[in-house]
Amino acid sequence: MKQVVKSDEEWKKELTPEAYQVCRLHGTEAPFSGKYNSFKEDGKFNCVCCGTKLFDSEYKYDSRSGWPSFFSCEKDAILEKKDSTHGMIRVEVLCSTCNAHLGHVFEDGPAPTHLRYCINSVCLEFEAR
Repeated sequence: MKQVVKSDEEWKKELTPEAYQVCRLHGTEAPFSGKYNSFKEDGKFNCVCCGTKLFDSEYKYDSRSGWPSFFSCEKDAILEKKDSTHGMIRVEVLCSTCNAHLGHVFEDGPAPTHLRYCINSVCLEFEAR
């Protein structure tokens, strides 16, 4: 897939202030505040910045963490990067097409992967089947 590269000014024009803060400046939405936290519809979750399919609804589960959680992602849709901010060592997940910050991945999820992609709702756009 072709990389999507835009200036900060272009991202600011296209995204809501909250989406810009989280996706482009590596922010985090407040827990239990995102529209997809308890969301249960059938479809796919795309990157709000570039439209790349990131997760399928069949991968979503209730982790009770306050953010939408998925046990798997679409092949080649996610980049992982070490994140040592806030006094912790975590694995940040980014959209592989536009480098949008999405959230983090942890190794405390359910079988079969035992992964928990903990994703900010504001980074996602849902598309029903």
